[in-house]
Order: sequence, then structure tokens, then C-alpha cells
Amino acid sequence: MSIYLDYQATTPLAPEARAAMAPWLDEKYANPHSSHKLGREAAAAIEVARDQITALLPKGGRLYFTSGATEALNWALHCAGDLHGGLAIAATEHAAVRDTAAWLTRSGRTLTDLPVNRDGVIDALPNLAPGTAMVATMLVNNEIGVIQPISALADRAHRAGALLLCDAVQGFGRLPMPDGPDLIALSAHKIHGPKGIGALWVREGVTLEPLIHGGGQEGGLRSGTLSPALCAGFGAAAKVAADRMGEDAAHVSRLWHMAMDMLPQGWVLNGAADARYHGNLNIRRAGLDVARLISAVRDIAFSAGSACASGSGRPSHVLRSLGLSDQEARSSVRIGFGRYTTEDDLRFALNQIFLAADQQRQAFQ
Repeated sequence: MSIYLDYQATTPLAPEARAAMAPWLDEKYANPHSSHKLGREAAAAIEVARDQITALLPKGGRLYFTSGATEALNWALHCAGDLHGGLAIAATEHAAVRDTAAWLTRSGRTLTDLPVNRDGVIDALPNLAPGTAMVATMLVNNEIGVIQPISALADRAHRAGALLLCDAVQGFGRLPMPDGPDLIALSAHKIHGPKGIGALWVREGVTLEPLIHGGGQEGGLRSGTLSPALCAGFGAAAKVAADRMGEDAAHVSRLWHMAMDMLPQGWVLNGAADARYHGNLNIRRAGLDVARLISAVRDIAFSAGSACASGSGRPSHVLRSLGLSDQEARSSVRIGFGRYTTEDDLRFALNQIFLAADQQRQAFQ
């Protein structure tokens, strides 16, 4: 039996989301942008989903569906606010932000990396370079689970005349959304919804240009036929997350404290323990061969750093930003758990991981 502990990479589909999707995959297959009765029914289901997701977001904005958070982040970075202004991003940002921002420097836009402390937190925004148009940072880091002080960062960005883009993929549905961001990127499959759909929330008054041109189906700004099934699944997942937020948080907290109590001597936590989403356990042990460890416990699904960057051969830029050496970064593993993880499964899996690590060390002594 496999045990799944890679919740930052993706989450199991919630039964409620699957049930919400089913009619739109079977008999209700009409194009939601058609004007006939079946099309209008599909369009209405999309609006229900939009309302379910928006209920978890700040007031005074508009939600646009996208193919995922990567598209949403690209859209915001390419097309929101001053399209010629500079960008400032946290050193620990996801590749969807880092690579997009780096690509935009080819057109002359300046890029500033915002440092983090050894816990992974941006203590305070430095004086932003003149002409900085946008600051981008995650709410919850995908590799180490650290929570950034988004409202304070947004206030500082606004005082400098910049927008604040928040990648809320790992925090949406798990934490209350902070006030302050001008744009928020979301992904359904990180909250027990389907893959292939995300969203960009845009505060009223923020100028946004299209990234994809065509029929303008989403408010005249995002083209392409929407999938009622994916939208419905996303909406249902958001509603369940809203209804269960306190229950899920308490469950994750119990799992976190159990895991920390089990942590053997020699294992070290990467990133802050308190300013953190506790469903993310990123730990390291000196000299650990992570690839060998994953192979030794192949019935347990966990990660060597970020699944989004696995296979690159490079040490995690997130862990390096904390001041870790290449060797320390390469000896780190990420264990992610959540709503459907049981205490028995997590305890068994951790015991197997720690045992395999001990056996590895003995084999090389």
C-alpha cells in the first residue's frame, strides 16, 4: 500500500469536487459560451463556482479562470499595471514567477531579488528601485511552507507606487486570505480540486491587458472556452475548504506536532517553525543521499525539494536562499500532508524514512 506525502505537489481530488464535475462530463456537455438553454446552464454553473472561490478572497475584485496558476502568474507579470516598470520578487519564489520575470528582463524591465532571512521570511521590503511597478511574493512557500507577511509587504509596495502580486497557491483554502494584494494567483489541484484549472483575482482599479487573444470569453480579457466541469470542481473544492478550514487546520497541526516529536537527533528543520503552514515538513540530515532514500522507501510518496523543479540536478534555490550550502540543500526532503493523511499513515511513513536513512548511513560508514 502506498502512502501519499507530497501534498505540496498536488492533493487528492475531494469526493465533493468529483461529484460536482460529473454532470458536466456526461450529459451536460454544452459550450458555456453558447446562447441556448444548455449553454446558459453551463455558464450558470461556472458563475456558481466563481462565487464559491471568490468567497475565500478579499472583497472588491474580479476572478478570472485560467488553465492554472502558471498562466495566472504569467498573465499578471506580463500584463498588469505598468508594463514597462521594474519587478521585485522574493528570492524564494516559484519558477513560474522567477523564470517569467527573468524572461521579461529581455525587454528591458529591471529585476530585483528580495532577500529572505535564515527562516525564509522577508523581514521588510528594502527601498525599491525607482520605477518598480510590481512586487511578487508567495503567501506560503511551496518548498518550506513559510508564510510571508503579505499585508505588510503590500502596504510597503503601495507606498512605493507598486502593485503586489501574491502567489497564493499553497495557502488558498488553508489560511485566511490577507488583505492588501492587488493580484492573487490560485490553483485548483492544490486544494483537492482538479488539475488544469486555476484563476487570477484582480483588485478593482488594477489595469490588466489580455495575455491570450481570441474570443475574450472571460470578461473580454482571457480567451478560450472554459470547462464547466473543471470550474465546478474548483468551486466545490473551494467550498469544502471554506467549510472545513478550521477542522483541516487542527488536523494538520496535530500531524505536525506528532512529526516534530518523532524527529530523530541529527535531523534539522528547514525554514521557520512558527511562521509556517504546518502541512509542510522540509527537513535535512547531513550526508543524506535523497535519491537513494526515495528509492529505498518507494511505497511512500514524498519529495526531494520541489516537484516542479525535480530532475534539474540543481540544488533548491529556496534552500540556498536560506544560507544553506549546496550539500545541505541536496540532503533535504519535503514531506507534505493534509486533509486525508491519517496519523497512523504519517507515523508509519516517518518511521520507514528515518529507518532507511539510518541504514543508508551505516552502509557508508
